[in-house]
Amino acid sequence: MAPAKVLVVDDDPAVRNLIQRFLIKQSYQVEAAEDGKTALALFEQFNPDLVILDVNLPDVIGFNLCQEMQSRNGVFVLMLTSRADEADKIRGFSKGADDYLTKPFGLGELEVRVAAILRRQRVVTTAEQKRLVFEKLMIDPVRREVTLNNQPVPLTALEFDLLHFLASHPGKVWRRAELIQEVWDYEYVGDQRVVDVHIGQIRKKIEVDASQPALIQTVRGVGYKFECPAHVPLEK
Repeated sequence: MAPAKVLVVDDDPAVRNLIQRFLIKQSYQVEAAEDGKTALALFEQFNPDLVILDVNLPDVIGFNLCQEMQSRNGVFVLMLTSRADEADKIRGFSKGADDYLTKPFGLGELEVRVAAILRRQRVVTTAEQKRLVFEKLMIDPVRREVTLNNQPVPLTALEFDLLHFLASHPGKVWRRAELIQEVWDYEYVGDQRVVDVHIGQIRKKIEVDASQPALIQTVRGVGYKFECPAHVPLEK
């Protein structure tokens, strides 16, 4: 299997070179860019599996570049930023980011984040191939597509994984820590409210009223559950 391809975009040469050298040692194919224009050109040529993208670039806002890249082929994006503000994280996720790493960070943490994101490319097992249908909502794990009222729902890779996991266990209540373990697939060391951010983004896309969610319900003091009375799994 060919090594995954990673594009590193950061205007700080020390950070950019450090990440590039580290990932090459981990056997990834790596290209690097210092600005948005160079990054887009490399993106087209290199066709990366993952983009590690700084928010603050000299010629473009990283959030907008993330959205542009995502619109082309749904590439995985790991945002890098010195901003720890919750509003910035929500903005990043809403633009399609799959994960968010705040500077300064350890290379060990970067390694597990990259590996966890890339594992989402895995082939689903036979047991996981059933399409899930809940009235007008359909989740197809093979195509990694979600439709609502026969219209496609644009989800990031992580949003899809989180929704599919919850919907695969209707009625079961999950704590945030359990969801991180099951969906993020690594020892997440950040704020567990990252789960709330992603749940909020999914609700905006699939709920009739995101402020009064019917599908993904909050269980106070515990976590979340997927609830729908008309659960009719369909064989692929």
